[in-house]
Amino acid sequence: MDIAQRIKALRSCMEKNGINMYYIPSDDFHNSEYVSDYFKYREYISGFDGSAGTVIVTMEEAGLWTDGRYFIQAEKQLEGSGIKLYKSGTEGVIEIKDYIKENLGKGEVLGFDGRTVQTAWAEEIEESLNITGAKINSRLDLAGETWKERPCIAPQPVMLLDTCYAGEPRESKIARIREYMERNGADYHIITTLDDIAWILNIRGNDIHCSPVVLSYLVISMEEVMLFAYKEAFNKDTEEALCKAGVLIKDYNDIYYYTKNLNKSSSILFDKNTVNYAISSNIPKETKIINRANPSVLWKAIKNNTETSNIKKAHIKDGVAVTKFIYWIKKNTGKVPMSELSVIDKIESIRSRGENYIGPSFDTIAGFGSHGAIVHYSATPSSDVPVEPDNLLLVDTGGHYLEGTTDITRTILIGNKATEEQKKYYTAVLRGNLNLCDAHFLYGCSGVSLDYIARKPLWDMGCDYNHGTGHGTGYLLNVHEGPNSFRFRILPCPDANAVFEEGMVTSDEPGMYIEGQYGIRLENLLLCVKREKTAYGQFMGFEHLTLVPFDKDLINTALMDPKEVKLLNNYHKKVFETISPYLDSEEAEWLKDACAPL
Repeated sequence: MDIAQRIKALRSCMEKNGINMYYIPSDDFHNSEYVSDYFKYREYISGFDGSAGTVIVTMEEAGLWTDGRYFIQAEKQLEGSGIKLYKSGTEGVIEIKDYIKENLGKGEVLGFDGRTVQTAWAEEIEESLNITGAKINSRLDLAGETWKERPCIAPQPVMLLDTCYAGEPRESKIARIREYMERNGADYHIITTLDDIAWILNIRGNDIHCSPVVLSYLVISMEEVMLFAYKEAFNKDTEEALCKAGVLIKDYNDIYYYTKNLNKSSSILFDKNTVNYAISSNIPKETKIINRANPSVLWKAIKNNTETSNIKKAHIKDGVAVTKFIYWIKKNTGKVPMSELSVIDKIESIRSRGENYIGPSFDTIAGFGSHGAIVHYSATPSSDVPVEPDNLLLVDTGGHYLEGTTDITRTILIGNKATEEQKKYYTAVLRGNLNLCDAHFLYGCSGVSLDYIARKPLWDMGCDYNHGTGHGTGYLLNVHEGPNSFRFRILPCPDANAVFEEGMVTSDEPGMYIEGQYGIRLENLLLCVKREKTAYGQFMGFEHLTLVPFDKDLINTALMDPKEVKLLNNYHKKVFETISPYLDSEEAEWLKDACAPL
């Protein structure tokens, strides 16, 4: 069935249910960034398989909204589908909420599955439509009616994360949450975000590809802890360990019955930006709602000493793997046939030899030439191209280890011939990367304050990249984790503009993309650390966690100032001293040259 037929089937179902417009987000029931195949209805209905996007279908038209990471990809994948691309955030492009309001008349109905829509969004839409006389119907899972070959939910075994990795027992985390609840007058705390649940209970799973989380809901009261999950995923030892901490395991879908029967005089703490509308609208209206971000969001972002120590070990393992990979590429260019897909297989085969390696933290991006200009390009058998001289290969890759999660991007010259333009842009991106890590700032700064440092070399040339400079990263959890980030735009959600705290891990990944030719991105993970304290306050800074050389064949030191050259040489010195003991003699000799001072 092609896209046009799928939309036709959806419209037929909409008409049968009295729906004039149907809203299809990318989310699962937990507001996850990445979702299991069961929840990929937006991909099914549109053909666009990027991780972020929203489809709206009316009886007359269909549109897809996505952000700058996916503009090029979306244009290609929507071609011939009849679906219009709306480039979110660009001048003149209508926002989704305005589109809904302007295209629904009095008495007309917006439909969506309330389990896949956040409470704050649904309440705002409902309020705006009430003004125009339109309505919402949030109890329609039209995916279940129109997606005949929909994949099943297949719960995977749950794993306990030992305290030697987590650094704090689950009992302690639950106690901290109850103290927070007491201070804020809450009788219940509802948590639906999977990474928060995994962090609180020190459990990990594999219910979402590349995200070691467990499909579940968590409700904490002063008397009990209720985990709503698929019971078959828990073995006896896991269940006993949770039971010892006072955690009772209930059926996954019983969350709706449980919340419906909460005490009407109770106070309930949850985040309307994450808890789905089906749950919140199910809670008795008489209860008091405390709308606040989960305290665990900030707590898990600030890695404890055990986590920090382990994360450094994980990055040494990952640095060895990626360094071996780059050496292999450089040694075999023009000798061994390579393609984007074979490159992906190669990095995974090398990384998988590492001790305590769990799996990739996301699907590796290997974009050669023009594909590197597609920010979140995903190689497929139909798009796969040979990797051969002379152009750039962009590889964005990462791994999960028991000791933590990694995320690194390197742009590699394939062959020996780099253009002066490529060197100019590579050097500008490198300068931004190095200078951001070298930031020295007073406590209280957020990523909005610091993003300019990474962009300045490109902005000075009138250039930019259409994505954030950096994101938080979890500990054997989501590779993208809030609330810390580097971006220059202030987001309306206050929790998205977090102050940098000691122990936060954040990516540093400026880039430059020349559509149709090549892409450049250089990414290291940074650890936020305390520097000196003076009469003016506590100063902060960053340390590189990622330890992999940059490509000297693409660097023009004439475009760098002496301080930047020193930063590069110091970084390469650390890379060589840390990584070389784990390499064979040929690899170590190559790395010595790759890290030689400029």
